[in-house]
Amino acid sequence: MYFGVRFLRISLIFVETINKKNKFMRKLLFTIAASLLLVTMYAQNMKAVKLNTPDKTRGTSVMKALSDRHSDREFAVKELSLQDLSDLLWAANGINRPDGKRTAPSALNKQDIDVYVIMKEGAYLYDAKDNSLQPVAAGDHRAAVAGGQDFVKSAPVSLVLVSDLSRFGSVTDQVKLMAAVDAGTVCQNINIFCAATGLATVPRASMDQAALKQILKLTESQLPIMNNPVGYPKK
Repeated sequence: MYFGVRFLRISLIFVETINKKNKFMRKLLFTIAASLLLVTMYAQNMKAVKLNTPDKTRGTSVMKALSDRHSDREFAVKELSLQDLSDLLWAANGINRPDGKRTAPSALNKQDIDVYVIMKEGAYLYDAKDNSLQPVAAGDHRAAVAGGQDFVKSAPVSLVLVSDLSRFGSVTDQVKLMAAVDAGTVCQNINIFCAATGLATVPRASMDQAALKQILKLTESQLPIMNNPVGYPKK
């Protein structure tokens, strides 16, 4: 009789625990769903940013820019102006001829490098043809670019250089090598522009690739290769 009563009590306690857990799980699932809904609504509220016409007359001479080029890992607490951002992106990989060719050459003219712009308000894709930023993901994702190096998070902008290997047709070791060279060329455009205009930057290969691939909604053929945090120099 004792054991029967004890078993009944344990059973009631077990059932009550399950019910409590179910209530907790329901609340947890509701909270997650509500959060996802808010993130989705916020992302939908992100709008394309129309960039300014690039100022192609600014900056020092090429030789002076090469002389001044250096890596900076400290940035002023100040957002980049729209004009500076517009000029930076055009210099990186903008269209400089009527036939659609770019400021940065690419292997076989496949134009495999896409420039993603990571800022505190969200992640964008640079659309060179439309001269605009197309929204990709809301929120501050600079930590994913930092990959453990906190100084990157203090830069107002990080440019992530992604090669879309599918534009070459087949993916081989030679194609990956060409993609790396193409990314390096765009990166050097960024470095030289920053040196010529007094902006601070440093070329990097470190980043949380897995997180960025998810944040930027990249396919298997899209490979993040390099990144440049950019800002005004810290005085």
